[in-house]
Amino acid sequence: MTHRIIISSVLAIGLVATISGGGEATAADTLSQQVNRGLVEIMTGSADGSSVRIAEDLPNLLDDGSTRRIVPVVGKGSIQNLLDLRAMRGIDLAIVQSDVLDYAKQEKILPDIGNAVLYVAKLYNEEFHLLVRGKIKTIDELAGKTVNFGAPGAGAAVTGPFVFNLLKIRVQATAFNQAVALEKLKSGEIQAMAFISAKPAPIVSALKASDDVHLLAVPIGPGTMKQYVPSSITAGDYPAIVQGNIDTISIGTVLAVANLTPGSGRYKNVAAFVDAFFTQFPKLAEQPYSAKWREVNLAAELPGWRRFPPAERWLKQNANTSGPQLDDKEMREIFTKFVDEHAKITTGKALTPEQKDDIFERFQRWQSSQTH
Repeated sequence: MTHRIIISSVLAIGLVATISGGGEATAADTLSQQVNRGLVEIMTGSADGSSVRIAEDLPNLLDDGSTRRIVPVVGKGSIQNLLDLRAMRGIDLAIVQSDVLDYAKQEKILPDIGNAVLYVAKLYNEEFHLLVRGKIKTIDELAGKTVNFGAPGAGAAVTGPFVFNLLKIRVQATAFNQAVALEKLKSGEIQAMAFISAKPAPIVSALKASDDVHLLAVPIGPGTMKQYVPSSITAGDYPAIVQGNIDTISIGTVLAVANLTPGSGRYKNVAAFVDAFFTQFPKLAEQPYSAKWREVNLAAELPGWRRFPPAERWLKQNANTSGPQLDDKEMREIFTKFVDEHAKITTGKALTPEQKDDIFERFQRWQSSQTH
């Protein structure tokens, strides 16, 4: 009898353990399903750049707690982001520079990259920053000096050398990350550092006049105009180290997407994300989201690249709601800025207000003839 009781007790304990273990497994499976439901992972640039803030805005607006989860992942720069997008497990989307996309295609960094990587939308522009120390006043004075273009894989490692080659300025390149490069710049170990970030960049905003570091202008000419957009950095961006306006260039960014298998779980998750992102996009132009969203026109195309099919379908179905709606005053301001930059490059002479008004009225008449 005693042996029967012992055996029965052991069996009972085992049964309870089995039921308990099964219950824990079921709970774990349920938790896993909950946290992965609608999951989309977006790789950003480095923590020093602007894409981290942009990526943070997306879950803040779009996560609904039950059917969609957006997780930003801090990356190491545009080139590495492309490689990770193609090969890293779980990465669905990545924010990259537009010139790096073309560079990767030209250099064949990835086999058949035109099919391996698609795009959801062109995003905002980021400014080319060129920080120097001491008495250096023009970019020509950097000839033969040490200039940092960022760690391997960073977008500036592509854009920086390209810009200096266009200007026919030979420098000694280094490849430190931004934080290390800034300390070496302050100490005089290097003479300049080039990097790309939407202004105001935190790493520059933290500088003080006593650091003896300032920004240099980047000449804008026909060569840079083919690839980049004229821009400027003002005292309002960095009051501690900038006086007046500093001419520079800006580089477009792109929300790229892996070429996922249609019908797969990841494909469906990204398609659902795109629908929510595009539908709620107008809200991103409001506070507290980054002001950079106001530069984005979802319908803008990226020549030479294929758009993610669900994004293409959404745009065709919602053709009139994909971009910011500018009033006449805003459109005139943008047009005037473009005319000023173009005149500076082509003739060196500014147009009179009357000439600008005349050209703008012609532009409006032309625009009207294209849309009716």
